[in-house]
Amino acid sequence: MSLTFVDPARLLTDDMLARFDERAPVYDRENRFFDEDWAELRSSGYLLAAVPTEFGGAGLGLADAVRLQERLAYHAAPTAIAVNMHLYWTGVAADLHRMGDHSCQWLLEDAATGEVFAALHGERGTEIALTRSTTTAKRVEGGWMVSGHKVFGSLSPVWTYGGLQAEDDTHPDGPRIVHGFVRRDAPGVEIVDTWDVLGMRATQSHDTVLREAFVPDDRVVLVCPTGLGGAQPFHGPLFAWVLLGFAAVYLGAARRAFDLTVAAAHQRTSLTMTRSMAYHPEVQRGVADMRIALDAAEAFLHATAQDWTDGVPHADWPIRLIGARHFVINQANAVVDRAMDLSGGGGAFKR
Repeated sequence: MSLTFVDPARLLTDDMLARFDERAPVYDRENRFFDEDWAELRSSGYLLAAVPTEFGGAGLGLADAVRLQERLAYHAAPTAIAVNMHLYWTGVAADLHRMGDHSCQWLLEDAATGEVFAALHGERGTEIALTRSTTTAKRVEGGWMVSGHKVFGSLSPVWTYGGLQAEDDTHPDGPRIVHGFVRRDAPGVEIVDTWDVLGMRATQSHDTVLREAFVPDDRVVLVCPTGLGGAQPFHGPLFAWVLLGFAAVYLGAARRAFDLTVAAAHQRTSLTMTRSMAYHPEVQRGVADMRIALDAAEAFLHATAQDWTDGVPHADWPIRLIGARHFVINQANAVVDRAMDLSGGGGAFKR
């Protein structure tokens, strides 16, 4: 296979981000996919950021990928959150490969040739993702027939492989979860146009209906017992890349809300003040609280991602990953709530 190596310096340039920034509100207003952003990200090699260099990618670990995603989200959060789906699958495959587990090597090879990976984990009625499923898996010769209704299928216009979990309840030792990838063009796969949500329209996360869609054995990466007791090495990188990647997107969006709030405070006036609202004590206190929250969230996120990348052997990795995601996203939400408070009535306008 002839490889074209990706230059990490070209993955996300200032010029690209400026264009993404201009287009983001247009995508949301028109409820359409970020086609132009997507074309630029593909061209720059961003989709191969986490793919190891020996497969033609940039070879970035989770720590660097998190920083990239945070930067992208600052300018175009829906673009970042959708791309995160593909990025985390390539990151999982790369981490497993470095661990000596080659069950997802095909994914790295296919990503290098242009295949796009989406996450078909979302389901109504499944509270604990990945460990249970309302989607059924039926064993057949050479693979599995999968049937179910998936929601929040980001990248719907462009994905070629959908990573999913489905449940097989026929095994004599108890129900099992099948983790595999279905091709978009497989018979029985239908994308249903359902997406029209506040602020995230560009992700185009439509529903995916599976009616006995075939997943071949060579695209099944793990079959394990249901529940947390069935956790395998596969689950560690998956939770790390998913949880910290999403946290980075929220943090980037919150950082943007902070900067907009500070800039707006200097433009707002009051009859009771001789200077702008930037000098109002309560505004200053609110901005200080936002800044502290952002700095704390950033430190927690980056330290956790760096430890994962460095292979620090924490015995409590599941708690650390879930805790980081919980803290960062809660702080980001609090920052945006405070930004809306400090913006006054103007915060209700699309601009």
